[in-house]
Amino acid sequence: MPNEILSDVQPVAQLPGRSEGPAPNRPGKKQLAGALLVVVAFSLAIFGAALARRSDTAVTAAKLEPAVDPALLEVEHPELFPVSRVVSRPLPRYLTANGSVTPDVTRTIHVTSLGTGRVVDLKVRLGDRVQKGQLLLVISSPDLAAALSDYQKAVADQTLARRQLQRSQDLFSHGAGAEKDLQAAQDAEDKAQVDVTTAAERVRLLGGALGQISPLIELRAPVSGTIVEQNVAAAEGVKSLDNTPNLFTIADLSRVWVLCDVYENDLASVRLGDSAEIELNAYPGKMFRGKVSDISRVLDPATRSAKVRIELPNPDGALMPGMYARARFTSQSPVPSLLVPSTAIMRLQDKDWVFRREGPRSFRRLQVRAGPSTAEGLQQVESGLQPGDEVVSNALQFSTEVAEQK
Repeated sequence: MPNEILSDVQPVAQLPGRSEGPAPNRPGKKQLAGALLVVVAFSLAIFGAALARRSDTAVTAAKLEPAVDPALLEVEHPELFPVSRVVSRPLPRYLTANGSVTPDVTRTIHVTSLGTGRVVDLKVRLGDRVQKGQLLLVISSPDLAAALSDYQKAVADQTLARRQLQRSQDLFSHGAGAEKDLQAAQDAEDKAQVDVTTAAERVRLLGGALGQISPLIELRAPVSGTIVEQNVAAAEGVKSLDNTPNLFTIADLSRVWVLCDVYENDLASVRLGDSAEIELNAYPGKMFRGKVSDISRVLDPATRSAKVRIELPNPDGALMPGMYARARFTSQSPVPSLLVPSTAIMRLQDKDWVFRREGPRSFRRLQVRAGPSTAEGLQQVESGLQPGDEVVSNALQFSTEVAEQK
């Protein structure tokens, strides 16, 4: 082809002013460059067409390759693996939550002292059981000493005012005294009575006794119960109410609370009045039964959970504050639930799996979310299956057999 192109090139005409002579037989530079460009363009076109045909062939071959589904399993003898049908049955909804035993706040009393001073005698300790009126501790209080002094002064002033009133009454009855003097004496006696009453009330408020002039405050138990908190020791100073916590906390533990943390996503499953079974680490295998009495209306922003309260009787004191508890709530109204045999669910890598029948010899491995078990050997499936699906009854055996066949 290049020879044909070169044969078509004509000699260049002689330009004016140049010497005459025979025309050269070889082509010029411009003609050679144009011929080369044509050859290169033609070769590239042929090569591009070949590449396009090869690419189309590769794409067609890739589209024709069948995809392999690793979750779909084929077995040679499906009759060796019995299947069970997924059934739907109304069952109570269950929910498990962690909690702890706490005293009933309505049966809890904080013991404090209104007078400052120093503890001179401590009668009880943390955990002791006390009776109403029992002596807890004795405080030597300068506040009580000052209150007793004021009371004694008020009594003396009242005695003097009463005598002056009697004298004014005698003088007025005999015509030797003025009425205004009698009225002034009556007013002084009334004010003295008020001072005596106020001083006596302050002495009683601080824990003193009017018949016993002593700066010692005897702090006694206001109710019967168990001391669950102690914030004072012997010879320790007792400050004012603004600067010191309560000295003791007495709780009646004949009835206690179990406070559980229920997460935000599970709150819809708990209702007031739902029954609950409580299990304690201290008493394995023993169940305590109660009912939900309150659900907090405030959510903890850190844990996204709310406090659910269960009230339990505690006549023998076996339930102690601070014990770790696990609560299982049972809803009052049943809800439709999917059930399969417990052996149909296989636990692998922290996930639950079943093998669902897809065809005469094919089974698909599916991930499900398993729920609690029932007494009949069935287990709830919360997601992943539909009513009427058929699953392998023994998932572990099926998985082992398939692995050996491979």
